[in-house]
Amino acid sequence: GGGPDGGSLAGDGETFGDRSLSQGLSVLVGLGLCVTMLGLGCAVELGQLGQQLRRPVGLLLALLGQFVAMPLLAFLLALIFALDEVAAVAVLICGCCPGGNLSNLMSVLVDGDMNLSIIMTASSTLLALFLMPLCLWIYSRHWINTAVVQLLPLGAVSLTLGSTLLPIGLGVLIRYRHPRAADLLVKISLWSLLVTLVVLFILTGTMLGPDLLAQIPASVYAIAVLMPLAGYALGYGLATVFKMPPHCRRTVSLETGCQNVQLCTAILKLTFSPELIGSMYMFPLLYALFQSAEAGLFVLAYKMYGRDSYKQDTLGEEEDTDISYKKLKEEEVADTSYGTVTTEEYNSIQMEPTQTAL
Repeated sequence: GGGPDGGSLAGDGETFGDRSLSQGLSVLVGLGLCVTMLGLGCAVELGQLGQQLRRPVGLLLALLGQFVAMPLLAFLLALIFALDEVAAVAVLICGCCPGGNLSNLMSVLVDGDMNLSIIMTASSTLLALFLMPLCLWIYSRHWINTAVVQLLPLGAVSLTLGSTLLPIGLGVLIRYRHPRAADLLVKISLWSLLVTLVVLFILTGTMLGPDLLAQIPASVYAIAVLMPLAGYALGYGLATVFKMPPHCRRTVSLETGCQNVQLCTAILKLTFSPELIGSMYMFPLLYALFQSAEAGLFVLAYKMYGRDSYKQDTLGEEEDTDISYKKLKEEEVADTSYGTVTTEEYNSIQMEPTQTAL
């Protein structure tokens, strides 16, 4: 490849392709993606999906966050840091990917809206089938005269995305027929996400040696740090514009910044030759590392500061409700006691003011 880092990356790609573990990585990436998509399908309930379609706020937020804000952010970062075409395409693919399952787990930890989180993830995954190739085609125009963009396999990207529909549909069917099995598969998919990322780091480091991370430009590291952080901020701002409650803002924030790095890895690994993509295959793994770390800091800050105030506000609302309810019951009891006064007592009570007046 061309560009300032093209030669070294191509050399790494040759080494990458010559190693016997390369095929094993492809299998691991494919299986990990299938398990993740199966877990996503198992998390979707048809009743909730119908409600969201009648009031498609989650669908609209997924559209704006994943296919307007994040692709534009990736494009601008690639321009600002003057990436070569190989690194730019890797960043663009990651920015155009739909939401990932990590956001569902993090939404639980920050007391978010799980229904909204799952619907946004599922919606963005389905929308990606059409919008991800379109976004890649639009934003890669800046590097159109380079070899990597001319060989950008949009058809293979669409095929990879289409292959995710089968496990998602199977997961929805399992949820409908066997809810308990679906709950178990959701947990398995979350753990497989973490295990797959760890194994990919280990195997890739074994294949390319300890110098791999040192060969990635510092600008790519900077983007891997800034991109998820900016995505979280954009998502929170987007939810604020829609005047959503705080727990929904946290959910939309995580959904926007958390990308499906397994899908990004699968596209880079399965649709580009190792000689062409080189060590930029590592970018989604770096993104996964930093998006997880930053989301973890988000969760930690919420646990330390936000959760107590959230509980106090909720408790205060419940106490106010209880007090007003008690007062109302006391008034009702008082009214009932007056209603049980006998006729003689009622007459004597009425006579007292007359005697006093006299």
